[in-house]
Amino acid sequence: MSDMFLTLPEAPGPIGVFDSGYGGLTILRQIRQLMPAYDYLYLGDNARAPYGAHSFEVVYEFTRQAVETLFARGCHLVVLACNTASAKALRTIQQNDLARLDPSRRVLGVIRPTVEIVGELTRSRHVGVLATAGTVNSHSYELEIHKLFPDITVSQMACPMWVPLVENYEYDSPGADYFVRKRIEGILRTDPAIDTLLLACTHYPLLMNKILKYTPPGVRVVPQGEYVASSLKDYLRRHTDMDARCTRRGTCHYLTTEAADKFSENASLFMHERCEAERIRF
Repeated sequence: MSDMFLTLPEAPGPIGVFDSGYGGLTILRQIRQLMPAYDYLYLGDNARAPYGAHSFEVVYEFTRQAVETLFARGCHLVVLACNTASAKALRTIQQNDLARLDPSRRVLGVIRPTVEIVGELTRSRHVGVLATAGTVNSHSYELEIHKLFPDITVSQMACPMWVPLVENYEYDSPGADYFVRKRIEGILRTDPAIDTLLLACTHYPLLMNKILKYTPPGVRVVPQGEYVASSLKDYLRRHTDMDARCTRRGTCHYLTTEAADKFSENASLFMHERCEAERIRF
């Protein structure tokens, strides 16, 4: 009798979306715009953000904890809406942990969907990647781009101040101009032939006004949200078994490792709607 119960399928649940802080909300917002019927559960590890300067081992440990939490809350599919987590933890979780946790569940990242579109966007075949130090040091974008497009030249630039500017709501302040201008001019000096800049951090779209201000005409700036959303929609279309395990009531709930009222207030600015959060502890 007990064996029979062990083989019963688990109830469908929401799509999990994880980020180290608030940046992943830019991804969630695009996903919800494209697929509003689904249920979503967002987890922000705000108490330990940002992840960019942490080691591979620490980012992996934090990300695994988040994935296990979302699985325990009923998610069968989790999107790592964080470039650092995607770069430093995704492969290990996919290859090592899913077999132990539940081989039928899936964890997806944001790097591959971004990379897949690059070949259509660049004409000069010179691409710049603006990211956290952790993502740059992982060389994940460089490796993935060269797998699909060996002819593309990739230049990377770490932008260590950009996430703190966003997290501290200084992204539209006059002080942000210096840090944004410095990094854009720096990467274009590295390779003047760059015609496409990938914003390889989910926080960076909040700096878009400043980024466009200092990006020369003819250079395309590419945020990730719409491409990740389109890729997820296509994934569920191709994997009908997983699609059937995702509930559809049009709801969205939020979890945070920080104070719930602080997250709710800040997240509402990203999502343009009231976001009630629940504080959790790993």
